[in-house]
Amino acid sequence: MDGNAAMDAGTIDAIISGHCGDPFAVLGPHDRTDGTTIHAFLPGACRVDVLARDSRQALGTLTELHPAGVFGGYAGERRPYLLRIDWGRDVQETEDPYSFGPLLGDLDLHLIAEGTHQDLSACLGAIPMTVGAVAGVRFAVWAPNARRVSVVGDFNQWDGRRHPMRRRHGAGVWELFIPRLIAGARYKYELLGPSGERLPLKADPVARASEPSPATASVVADAGPFHWTDDDWCHERADRQSVTAPISTYEVHATSWMRHQADNQPFDWDALADRLVPYVADMGFTHLELLPIMNHPFAGSWGYQPIGNFSPLGTMGSPTGLARLVDRCHEAGIGVILDWVPGHFPNDAHGLVRFDGTALYEHEDPREGFHRDWNTLIYNYGRHEVRAFLIASALHWIEHYHIDGLRVDAVASMLYRDYSRPAGEWVPNIYGGRENLEAIAFLRQLNQTIAQRCPGAIMVAEESTAWPGVSRAVADGGLGFTYKWNMGWMHDSLHYMARDPTYRKHHHDEFTFSAVYAFSEHYMLPLSHDEVVHGKRSLLGRMPGDAWQRLANLRAYYSFMWAHPGKKLLFMGGEFGQEREWNHDAQLDWSLLDNPAHRGLQRLVRDLNTVYRGEPALYRRDAEAGSFRWVVVDDRDQSVFAFLRYGADGDRTILCVCNLTPVPRYGYRLGVPAAGLWREILNSDAAIYGGSNVGNDGLAVAESAPAHGLPASLTLTLPPLAVLFLRQGD
Repeated sequence: MDGNAAMDAGTIDAIISGHCGDPFAVLGPHDRTDGTTIHAFLPGACRVDVLARDSRQALGTLTELHPAGVFGGYAGERRPYLLRIDWGRDVQETEDPYSFGPLLGDLDLHLIAEGTHQDLSACLGAIPMTVGAVAGVRFAVWAPNARRVSVVGDFNQWDGRRHPMRRRHGAGVWELFIPRLIAGARYKYELLGPSGERLPLKADPVARASEPSPATASVVADAGPFHWTDDDWCHERADRQSVTAPISTYEVHATSWMRHQADNQPFDWDALADRLVPYVADMGFTHLELLPIMNHPFAGSWGYQPIGNFSPLGTMGSPTGLARLVDRCHEAGIGVILDWVPGHFPNDAHGLVRFDGTALYEHEDPREGFHRDWNTLIYNYGRHEVRAFLIASALHWIEHYHIDGLRVDAVASMLYRDYSRPAGEWVPNIYGGRENLEAIAFLRQLNQTIAQRCPGAIMVAEESTAWPGVSRAVADGGLGFTYKWNMGWMHDSLHYMARDPTYRKHHHDEFTFSAVYAFSEHYMLPLSHDEVVHGKRSLLGRMPGDAWQRLANLRAYYSFMWAHPGKKLLFMGGEFGQEREWNHDAQLDWSLLDNPAHRGLQRLVRDLNTVYRGEPALYRRDAEAGSFRWVVVDDRDQSVFAFLRYGADGDRTILCVCNLTPVPRYGYRLGVPAAGLWREILNSDAAIYGGSNVGNDGLAVAESAPAHGLPASLTLTLPPLAVLFLRQGD
């Protein structure tokens, strides 16, 4: 409608039916030759008066143009005004949303349109702000193919006709400022698709807060800045997380690590921090990794089907609670890594699926856009706006929440177009190959962007194939990740340890093969949540033998892991020998710590972290093949393994010896690089850990007698199902 024209019946019908695609051409103030007219759509209002905003002087009364709630009138001069709305039971005074001009700047719109905006959480979504002297919330959402977009919430009875948004042409962005709305308000978007069809109400893709599940609304987040106290930590982050630093990560599912005993409900962020931060610090872990805490209505997805790519889990409390948790971790010397999921998204109707009535974030063709394994949808990495959306999400967690790194989930599923698809049910790339060229370009762009904008932040890939150069720099042809999960080490070593020791000699290479490729990438060794679910049993449950042997096997396995090249990751509960599989709906079985044997395992993990962080030979040269040397690699019959870890000049060499049978070995001679004292700094069979206390009384003396190609040798007693660490010198 022309702003100078009277409102005709067709226009009134479009407003009432919710099909008005250009509400600012109809509603709000419009100048005419005889003065300013004001139109408003206020279903249920009995009377609408116009007041001067500064003096609250009555300027006029709007006429009811249609009993459905269309009002119009006033022909005075244009000036800031309020609407005084008599709803029958109460009276409301408020500014008119349609009296405010566009708020998104041209630069923001240009960057959104070309798909290069990296700070979407600062321009899209619901942002409290003051316009002039009026406080309210500006909403903005990308929906280029919608015919109409409205903000709905408790503030307008979830009526999509009440607050239709202004379309910013060219960028496909819709925006609206709603005065007097405050943080905490629940909202969604109501969209009409390309053919005018009404879509399911949608959560905000860039919402910064969400209501607790199973509810699905977005929430206006407080825009106030958080008072961080971690400047020193952030300045030192690059050194703490480099390939030459010790990294030992405790992986946690935030809502099931520990719960309220009275009702089995999860803690909020602050209550979790009260218990988790001191525990992680006491256990000696350098990092805490959280399974995805992006908002996800379905708890059974463990967070791997997120709806809110910018919003922390609503069941845990306000977003500032997460910020406090991170700040407290940094104060305690603990880095924080978040699992992040750019590989797929759920098909919940209120999420991204066909967001504006078209395949906006996903592929139209299900051969490219549907993930069979998880019944989810795959992002269209070939679309600039989608790549920008994901990169902005990654930056949001690192920059807004001071997160120290992201573990990128399911990278293998992104790299291959035929991932988990039979022949004929996938679309080759432009060269006829199986590689997903668009996803590869996205991952490289993502990692380059993080490296440039967030120095010291780490990016960790869960990648299970032999894709070359996952942790190689993009400039050198790699994907640009900092670390790659060593899935091969995990599978082989776990299979070996699950075998009866009688038969381990027939599978000796499962334990040694990882050394062949240990330096081909910058690796992290993961014993993650994936290894204690879906009928696999807990780590302890996979160990063979009686109760004592099972714990001894697990103690030996952890000790081998902490000595092996690569950073460390252990899922919660593994540190004290959780008996049952992980259940995301219940807390860990903390009562097991009443058992001395389980306390002993927990103490071993604590001591492993202490030794690991205190001995640079165990971490400083993780990226160098020269940091590792087999001493005994071929003693199949006795299932004995021994290797050396070398640090830099001045670092003391560490000898690790594994006896993976329940038979003690006496007088076992091993080559070492130098004669003299070798101190036994860790014995997984020590009585304090629940072992049989067989060992070497804390030290051994090497003679100048060559063995195993080394100039000296020592003779050791090898305890059963155990690992020894010996350090050269005092």
